[in-house]
Amino acid sequence: MALRILTIETSCDETAAAVVTDQLEVLASVVASQDQLHERFHGVVPEIAARAHVERILPVIDEALRRANIKLNDLDGIAVANTPGLAGSLLVGVTAAKALCVATGKPLLAVNHLHAHIYACQIALHRNIFPCIGFIVSGGHTHLYHCASATAFHYLGGTIDDAAGEAFDKIAAMLGLPYPGGPSVSKAATAGNARKHAFPRPFLRDRNRLAFSFSGLKTAVRYAIAGTGKVDFQSLQLTAQQIADVAASFQAAVVDCLVGKAMLAIDQTRMSRLCVGGGVAANTVFRERLAETCQQNGIELHIAPLQLCTDNAIMGGLAIEHLKAGRLETLDLDVLPGLVRGS
Repeated sequence: MALRILTIETSCDETAAAVVTDQLEVLASVVASQDQLHERFHGVVPEIAARAHVERILPVIDEALRRANIKLNDLDGIAVANTPGLAGSLLVGVTAAKALCVATGKPLLAVNHLHAHIYACQIALHRNIFPCIGFIVSGGHTHLYHCASATAFHYLGGTIDDAAGEAFDKIAAMLGLPYPGGPSVSKAATAGNARKHAFPRPFLRDRNRLAFSFSGLKTAVRYAIAGTGKVDFQSLQLTAQQIADVAASFQAAVVDCLVGKAMLAIDQTRMSRLCVGGGVAANTVFRERLAETCQQNGIELHIAPLQLCTDNAIMGGLAIEHLKAGRLETLDLDVLPGLVRGS
């Protein structure tokens, strides 16, 4: 009989639950999105996110169990993402997982949300992907890891300010495009000239530092569309072509930085396998450029499938590795909102 675990994900604004086996079979997956709640703010509001999780967590878990056609007592463990993320959001998931463990006596397992994004590649492939360079590119994180195994991650470097996905959201707001910004900017960019604006590529030529910075790029876009003075972005009169050109030029700058630093991580570690996850990994231009660059350099590339790029509970199947290793948690498990570097 295969081991079966319930996985819970509430690190940001997606309430998700899944049932995954030690054979990497996905028996069920449920995700409740909060995009409509945060749309008018052009970003995630932590208090709104936490309250929405409280309302949705039990129905989402119940639906996942129903779709998997199993009961709580049939599970071999209950896993939850406890780091990193929004404190209030994480707390809802961890509290729910603890309560279920108390009620059933099942083992409690903790999952690092960022590590899980990389493990999504293994779930999709149904085979071992480690060792590798892990690259998480999402709304809140842009980070590179040396992954010796599924449970041994060494932090190599990441953003010093905005994450790539966060920058997409902010640029979308400037251009009057819908939230979330990643898909809307990418869609607008298809009609644009990526060479229209020479936006900066921060740290791209620095061969000694695995770091990203998108705050200055965001400011450069702001100056390009509104100048240096005070501005009400809602009153800007940009044509569709102007919006498309800015979106395409911005996207090109981000992709150059992401691909360049991924290749630098490969060079510095002499690894030959790159695994990528996170919401921005769904960007078509990024996926194509990275695939082309890896092919040219003989690098084995695995990018999480589109349905596993954005936050979900399937990737929490990483907890299977902890269960097999006997890495169980006690009921004093706490949330760790900040980035946890290393394993």
